Amino acid sequence: MKSTFIKKIGTNLTFWVLVSILLGILTGHYFPEVALTNILQNPISFHLYIVDFEIKTSLSEFLSSIFISTVKLFINPIIFLTIILGIVNMGDIKQVGTIGWKSLVYFEIVTTFALLIGIVVAYIIEPGNNVPQSMHENALIHTYKEKAKDFHIIPFLRANITLQVLLLSIVLGILLHFYSQKEKIILLLHKISHRVFQLLAKVMIFAPIGAFGGMAFTVGKYGIGTLAILGKLMLTVYVTMVFFVFGVLGLILWYYKIKIGSFLIYIKEEILIVLGTSSSEAALPYLMQKLEAIGCHRSIVSLVVPAGYSFNLDGTTIYLSMSVLFLAQVFHIHLDFTQFLTIIGVLMITSKGAAGVTGSGFIVLTSTLTTLQIIPLEGLSLLIGVDRFMSEARAITNFIGNGVATVFIAHSEKQVDTNKMPPSFYAKEKNT
Repeated sequence: MKSTFIKKIGTNLTFWVLVSILLGILTGHYFPEVALTNILQNPISFHLYIVDFEIKTSLSEFLSSIFISTVKLFINPIIFLTIILGIVNMGDIKQVGTIGWKSLVYFEIVTTFALLIGIVVAYIIEPGNNVPQSMHENALIHTYKEKAKDFHIIPFLRANITLQVLLLSIVLGILLHFYSQKEKIILLLHKISHRVFQLLAKVMIFAPIGAFGGMAFTVGKYGIGTLAILGKLMLTVYVTMVFFVFGVLGLILWYYKIKIGSFLIYIKEEILIVLGTSSSEAALPYLMQKLEAIGCHRSIVSLVVPAGYSFNLDGTTIYLSMSVLFLAQVFHIHLDFTQFLTIIGVLMITSKGAAGVTGSGFIVLTSTLTTLQIIPLEGLSLLIGVDRFMSEARAITNFIGNGVATVFIAHSEKQVDTNKMPPSFYAKEKNT
């Protein structure tokens, strides 16, 4: 029993990220000279694929920047594959008809609500406004501020590779959806996607190293007080997601007199699986079985849940909107109205390109910042250490959101066997 527990701890990425964060904090606080020791005379920059690598001079920055730059290699392939397969997996739109379009409309409305809630809360709480002034006093940050001032939408669209990949994948997904002999292509894309995510999983094993480097550098250079800022961001994200689940999703179910609390209790085992793996994918088959068990028609479940896996990521959307504004506040980058609308538009697209796997939210955040080219990517080093904990919150919110979407759409289409629905699900008004 003891050896099994030790084995589980030894292979638990969350545990090792937590240990790395603690070691990074201690190293940065008690041995800042070690964290900030230069291992190179000057940074080394080079180009690989379509990603610019920059190996930093200090040891801690080196560990953090190598991890971030490696993750960036996966941005465009993952967005390309997940969006195409997400569109194709919607099934035959001509046959699905009302259900398919209703699902898409529902996903867009709810995720837009999640996006706006994240933006509003980030503007009100301002979790990134207390970062020490020294953090944004360097040539690189001034360069990005100049880019923000010179930002124009047309050159931005024309020159940005990531956004071009996003738009291309949407178009190809729609075309492939209606292609009569698409099975072989879909099978090939699934195999490629599987391999890409296998490689991604191997890269994410090194997340503790990136977390150690990010924390050691942050604490060593800016002081242990910086952790309070990250703690404020984490608390803000968690509270916002709890509000979204019990507020927005709760109201959606209440339209059909269903209690959100009873639904959460019903899927509590699956929620614990998501919590343990930080991935909504791990519990997806079990969710589908349970939704059918409470009377949702199989055709609804098989359509809405897989589609929601790519298009209905409420938690990821909240995380992205709050993180982008957090970093803008950190670097004191003022966003004008055009940039603000562009952020909303880009987030509405990039949030749809995140699969429910561990670390995907961080990758999509990286792609969002790459696409925007307004906020420094170096700010991601602030988030590496706490991203794992926010990953659990967004995965659970995504998971609950897809369950709620299925129940709601099944009821709206009157494709629910109410005899299978537990009486405890309904408010008293429904039972009378």
